[in-house]
This record gives sequence, structure tokens and C-alpha cells, in this order.
Amino acid sequence: MTESTPVLEVRGITKRFPGVLANDRIDLKVHKGKVLGLLGENGAGKSTLMNLIYGLYQPDEGEILVNGQSVKIHSPNDAIKLGIGMVHQHFQLVDTLTVTENVMLGNESVRGGFLNRKSARERIMEISQQYGLQVDPDALIADIPVGIQQRVEIIKALYRKADILILDEPTAVLTPQETRGLFEIMRTLLDRGVSIIFISHKLKEILEICDEVTVLRRGRVVGHADPKESTEQSLASMMVGRDVLLLVDKSPANPGDVVLKIQDLTVLDDRGLPAVENLSLEIRAGEIVGIAGVQGNGQTELVQALTGMRKVESGIIELDGRDVTNWNPRKITEVGVAHVPEDRQRDGLVGMFAVSKNEVLNNYYRAPFARGILVNEPAIDRHAARLVEEYDVRTPGIHVNVGTLSGGNQQKVIVAREFSHPSRLVVAAQPTRGLDVGSIEFIHMQLVRLRDEGAAVMLVSTELDEILGLSDRVAVMFDGHIIDVLPIEEADRDKVGLRMAGIKDEKVEAHG
Repeated sequence: MTESTPVLEVRGITKRFPGVLANDRIDLKVHKGKVLGLLGENGAGKSTLMNLIYGLYQPDEGEILVNGQSVKIHSPNDAIKLGIGMVHQHFQLVDTLTVTENVMLGNESVRGGFLNRKSARERIMEISQQYGLQVDPDALIADIPVGIQQRVEIIKALYRKADILILDEPTAVLTPQETRGLFEIMRTLLDRGVSIIFISHKLKEILEICDEVTVLRRGRVVGHADPKESTEQSLASMMVGRDVLLLVDKSPANPGDVVLKIQDLTVLDDRGLPAVENLSLEIRAGEIVGIAGVQGNGQTELVQALTGMRKVESGIIELDGRDVTNWNPRKITEVGVAHVPEDRQRDGLVGMFAVSKNEVLNNYYRAPFARGILVNEPAIDRHAARLVEEYDVRTPGIHVNVGTLSGGNQQKVIVAREFSHPSRLVVAAQPTRGLDVGSIEFIHMQLVRLRDEGAAVMLVSTELDEILGLSDRVAVMFDGHIIDVLPIEEADRDKVGLRMAGIKDEKVEAHG
């Protein structure tokens, strides 16, 4: 192996599924101590390619080379032996086990017939210090935040001696601060000779952290780019195959009557502690109110209370003047509330059901989808076929299980269902998480359309650019409270960022 030999190379990799050519003769190279950015629309074939490299799928054609040698990777165990580690978009951790136990899982250290937790713990501490991956080896996974859980996944790969690391949408669930922390960790890994494949839809991040970029479209490599000579716009156009509007195009709002009125709302979290406390807010017809805040400040519980998924401890929720406090989700939907949930797999879809069935989850029992107790399958199929086309859901067909689609296309199924019927209130929680730029552009246009048609829109997002680009007013949540509500004209990044940190008085910053 010479200096210029890639540590990982794929040549002519092809993978077919029934009705889908997921990867079509893909070539790719990863060099030692470098970050290769992998870009592509939802369903472009990125995850399939990574699953082939990691041994979860087998290629139909082509070959994989590690350090210049052709290899066969029949399982993740084979990949791990070759020094390939993968951190999946949805973490593969067991909540009820400790950090140490999760890292050991499948690679147990045994002494005298017993698990040797002590040596595993020492090795984890060593890796933690070496790579700047601060974790408590004795903490339960259920008790640590998402950003730390991701560190555990990285430690798990390094514990197995990975020197090629695949990071699949690693920042999709991270706060801006956690993303900065991840990038510092990545730079330390690179300095120590680890090579990284970085999959992301966030073009700013690709430009910041990657040494080179490969772009996939509909299963094929459509180009390579040097981040130093690229822009967000040029990468977006290469991904989608057309010019993409990165800034939201919308006219000023024309707010009408109050649709949603929240008074002195208190909601408890899963531990029985106040997650939302004495919160009051109004949203009018024809406006988008963005809820900004670092994840974990009560946004999740607020959305769940509004949509009937969590009990209200005290306070009142009114919709068009009607008290709907503690109504169940079906009744909330029936009075005109659309809901894009934060966790699409847990709260938005039934993975084992077909795409067609998921498109009518909230109204399958009503005409034209049912006649009494009889289901009208043709009407459901026609409805689903129309939504799949309108919302550009990339699926082999409407009868495939929705769980087999890429994360972004699963999100499109939810958005199509929720945005395709008249709504008084739209509650959109992280609606573009994990989506490509073309899909983000489309969903932003749909939110503005709903606003212009007279809906009240609550947009909950940890993406500050999204909040600032779409909102007519910005409400900042901190520690379960609305700390401030700003008209969009006054809501710049610095001002909103300070309030997200709990600081309302700008003078504090000057003295700090």
C-alpha cells in the first residue's frame, strides 16, 4: 500500500431491490485521515451504499477494497475486523444498560467465565481521553442526552479498533453546540489517522468539515466537488439537478383572528417534573410562529400537550375559542389540527403498514375511505397515489411497507398526510429533520401556502436558519417558559441565540 492508496474504495457497486435500482455502478474513494462528504437527496442510495460497506447488504455487482486489497464483507463482524465502524442515524443502543455495557455488547471481555467490566471500563476511559469523547462509563443510556449517546456510538466503534468511520446523518438530532463538539471530536480523530465518511443534508456542515465531496442522485454518482471551491448553492444544484431556492420566498403575513390560545399551561415530563411551566402564547390565523430553543427546554412536551399526546397538568388550551384541553389525538385532529411529530417513527407512522395505509392513519374511518365498517381500498389507493406524486415520495409503490423507505421519504409521507386536508392549526415539530435541500424547499413552500390559506402555523425547530427564514414571529423557549416573543424584523441570530441561552438583557453580553 502506497501513500496515495485509498484506505477504502468501492468500484462499480450495484445493488437492486424489487422495483428499485438503489446503487448503480458507484465508484468512491476514502483517503487516510480525510473526511469524504457523501451528499444526495432522500432515497439517492447513500444509506444503501453504507450498508453494503458495513456488511448489512451484499452487492449484486462490483467490489470493495480496503487498503488496496479486494475484500468480501458478509456481515458487520467482517467490517469490524477490517477496521470499519458505523454510527447509524438511529442509534443502536440499549436504554436500560450502562455506557460500558453497551460498548461491550457483542464484543465482551471475559475473565474466568465472568464479564470483565473493569478492563472494558478502563479501555473506554482511555478512548474517551484520547479522542476528547467525555462520557460517564457508568451512566445509563436512558439518562444521558442525545449528543452524549452519539459519543457512546463513536466510542463503541473505536473500542472495536475502527480506523474507517461512517457517520450517517450524525448532526440530525444534535443542537448547534453539540454539533460543534462533534466537529472537534472529528478533527481529533483525523489527527490520529482515522478516516471518515460523513453523510449529511446540511450543506454548511459539508463545506466546513469535509476534504472532498461525492454527490449521488437516484443511485448514481453525479459528481465530485472540492469544498474549498464550492458553495451551498452549487452543491444543492448538483444534488437535485436544478437550481434550488435556499431562502424562503414569502410575502409579509396578514394575521387574522386568534386560532390557538394557550393560558398558564403546565405540563410534566416523564419523570413527573414540570417541562412546561405557566406558559402563555397566542397564534393567529395567517401567521407562522417559530418556537426556537435548544432541544430539551419543553418544546417536545408542549407539542404533545397541544396534540393530545400528553396530559395537561394545569392551564387551558383553546382552539378558535373552544376549550380543547386534554382532548384525545383523534378529537384534536377532527377539529382541524395537523401534526408533524418530532419522532416520525414512533409517533408519525406504523412501519409495518403500507404507504397507502399510513396516508390515511388519521381519517381511515371516515368517507370516502370507509363506508360504515367497510374499508374502501380503491379510494385509499387513489388518495395515496395522488399524495405520493404531489409530494415526490420516492417509493417502489404505495403498497410497500413505509418502514422500508429512507428516513426522508418517511417524513414526506407524514407531511403529505398532514398537509393535504384543510387545517385551522398546523403544529410542525422538526418538519425538515433529515431532509435534503430539495425536500426542505418544498416543505417550506407548503408551510407558507398553509399560512396564506389562513391556517395558524406553529413551527418548532432546532434549526435557527429555518426559524428565522419561515417565521413571522419568534417565540424563544428556555427552561419550560417562553422567555421572549420577537417580531421577525427584530429577530436576528445573536438576539435569538442569547435568549436560547436564557439571557434576555443584551447588556449582559457586553459585560460578559
